[in-house]
Amino acid sequence: MKREPLWTKNFIGVSVSSFFLFLTFYLLMVTLPIYTMEELNGTATEIGLVVTSFLIGAVLVRPFSGIWIEKIGRRKMLAIALAIFLLSTFSYIFSSSLITFLILRFLHGIGFGIATTATGTIVADLIPDSRRGEGMGYYAMSMNIAMVVGPFLGLTLIQITDFTMMFIICTGLGLLAIISVLFVTIPSSSAQMEMKFSFKKLIDKSALPIAVVGGALAIGYSGILSFVSVYAKELDLISAATYFFVVYAIFLLASRPFTGRWFDKYGENVIIYPAILSAAAGLLLLSFSTSTFTFLVSAAFVGLGFGSLTPALQTIVIRNATPTTRGMATATFFTLFDSGIGIGSYVLGMIAASTGYGHLYLILSFFVMGCLGLYYFLHGKGQTKKIKQPQKQEAHI
Repeated sequence: MKREPLWTKNFIGVSVSSFFLFLTFYLLMVTLPIYTMEELNGTATEIGLVVTSFLIGAVLVRPFSGIWIEKIGRRKMLAIALAIFLLSTFSYIFSSSLITFLILRFLHGIGFGIATTATGTIVADLIPDSRRGEGMGYYAMSMNIAMVVGPFLGLTLIQITDFTMMFIICTGLGLLAIISVLFVTIPSSSAQMEMKFSFKKLIDKSALPIAVVGGALAIGYSGILSFVSVYAKELDLISAATYFFVVYAIFLLASRPFTGRWFDKYGENVIIYPAILSAAAGLLLLSFSTSTFTFLVSAAFVGLGFGSLTPALQTIVIRNATPTTRGMATATFFTLFDSGIGIGSYVLGMIAASTGYGHLYLILSFFVMGCLGLYYFLHGKGQTKKIKQPQKQEAHI
């Protein structure tokens, strides 16, 4: 019996486009603080605003983007979003003041928020139902690989060239994101939504429980994104920080072929409970790290944990939505996920200032462990075991 094909031209095209979007995002995430400080004479607070303004744009637009995707159409909204993303990136070249730069960051966040919601919705339409977990897992790899390549490329560029050339290269990456989907056949929604606007339509109720879990876990994840390099410097392990996300990605990619298939075969609980435990264990180990070895071992546990959680949770959201509400469901999930990262970065920064980074990661390990209970009560306890007898299947890829 042949399995439904997953690796189609359309699936690959959308995944590649997503890769270039996130590659640009992560490249700029590590280089713009330096740009703000050196080129715009920004203070530490203003550097924080550069990050926050982008995030505000993405968070504010996500609830609306789900409705626009369903009303206006997936292809049109993706085209509009990619155009905003590209023009904002190109305009960085001509920015000469902090105010102008913050406005561009806000617009860039809007383009990113709509584009990533659109690609997530489109790829959900393209993946066969029987391979939903596997497909969403492979799609998420585009983001995970970008998370490793982006910071490395960004830090390399600022050492060998100037910021103007870096922005030109980022513009080129934005163009590649557009080119990747030019020849993709994007399915249309099978039913038209009512055009009358309602604030109730900004949030998809079926996605809300899992989105709450995702938002809580994102707070823990923000501690990795925002402070792991600073913590490494504090421990005099700055060289280890360079490889933290490399190890993270290696263990994530090694697990991906299995976790997606297990999700489809046995259900989400088999993936999510161990993944939360792995993330919590990684944070706990990180809090006690005193050597490069323990620092990088913690990266392996964190990669297995957080790297498996995001695609698994997103798969549940997509599965529970109808074809006509997948855009809103995806938007609901990422609205709370982005909010968790934003709130977490701010609150955890204050905690770290009082307790130190080691204690911060210790606190986060218990917080993430507590998400086991949150997931159980909001979703996990209602799931029945979906264990199927192994069947000989011929993969069609």
